[in-house]
Amino acid sequence: MLKRFADRFDLLRTWWADYGTTLIRYTVSLMTVVALVWLGYQFWRLLSPSPPIWSSSPVGAVDMMLRHDEVHRWFSERPVYSELNTAVYPPASFVLLWPLLGWLSVSPARWLWAITTVISLGWLIYLVVQESGAETPLERVFVALIPLAIYPTGAAIGNGQLIVLILPALVAGLVLIKRKRGWREDILVAVLILFTLMKPSLAVPFFWIVLFVPGTLRPAVLVSLGYLVLTLFAVSFQDASLLTLLGDWSVRVSGLAMNGGYADLHSLLKTLGLEHWSLPASLLVLIALGTWIYRHRQNDLWLLLGVTALVARSWTYHRWYDDLLILLPMVALFRVAKQESATEKSFLVGALLAVNLLVMLAPGGLYLLPPPWNNLYVAGQFIVWTIDLVVLLGLTQRERSVQVA
Repeated sequence: MLKRFADRFDLLRTWWADYGTTLIRYTVSLMTVVALVWLGYQFWRLLSPSPPIWSSSPVGAVDMMLRHDEVHRWFSERPVYSELNTAVYPPASFVLLWPLLGWLSVSPARWLWAITTVISLGWLIYLVVQESGAETPLERVFVALIPLAIYPTGAAIGNGQLIVLILPALVAGLVLIKRKRGWREDILVAVLILFTLMKPSLAVPFFWIVLFVPGTLRPAVLVSLGYLVLTLFAVSFQDASLLTLLGDWSVRVSGLAMNGGYADLHSLLKTLGLEHWSLPASLLVLIALGTWIYRHRQNDLWLLLGVTALVARSWTYHRWYDDLLILLPMVALFRVAKQESATEKSFLVGALLAVNLLVMLAPGGLYLLPPPWNNLYVAGQFIVWTIDLVVLLGLTQRERSVQVA
């Protein structure tokens, strides 16, 4: 049996040597077309006040306009949480959003948001290409196209969501903490991570890495102090006390978490009739992640990032634009495939990466496919992401075992 497997692997390796480059070229061509069409449409949604062309699309820049209203209300000293059901961001987020939204009307704010998005997207592409281990020009182009051709990037751009702005800062800050640093670098790390806390549901799980990776206590303290300062500054613009504001915010967040997400822990518990366990379950998952990161704090950073991104995607409410988090485990899988070049493991990990790309390719099936096919599509994604998590956990444990030995 082992001989038969070895023979089949030799055939696969021979086939890949003959046709692998051609297959990647065809894939790159497809990804290029998909990216141009998808992102072109989504930037049009972001910038145009016209109704969306695609019937299932919400109004363009819908989330950016909600944040615009909230920021202007907040700094005009008007109630936000008690009057707006959509106000689900904590007080410090409004301070962090002010430079993008607080001094402009809606129309110019759309353009500033679009310019910032283009810069952020370029920064994200640069980071993933640099960190991926891609060697040939074709490999680098392939990796660069992944964030452009997957559906959550365009979905976030068209809706005016935050993740495209946050993710490059998050990756840059976490990559920097693994390098030799002084005070200047620690302050830069703190500023980058503090910016990502604009959306805590995305960034909080990654704070375990800042807290536990050796040599990162100073940035963790700076981030904590900075967030406290931003919160107190934000509260000074409201009549209500800090405790009242935080209580009102938590009510808004709880209501949204139980009614708006998909493929996350809260949605699963609601389906099972266990929605009253949502908060304890989220906290338990977060604590389990922190324990795991502490135990594996010496491991490869990208394995930690991949696992944390998968947990961050599922631990609380998220919608399809936040699936951009899956980019991080995809990069982690690519790195492993490169490091284990031409081995059985590299082909298996490469195949898993290909499946991830297939289920993530724009426009995605959630809003494209009719019921029940869209639900089957989501279930398939959930299975693939679960396999990603199991594989990355196994690779991390294997690496730790080698270190201990």
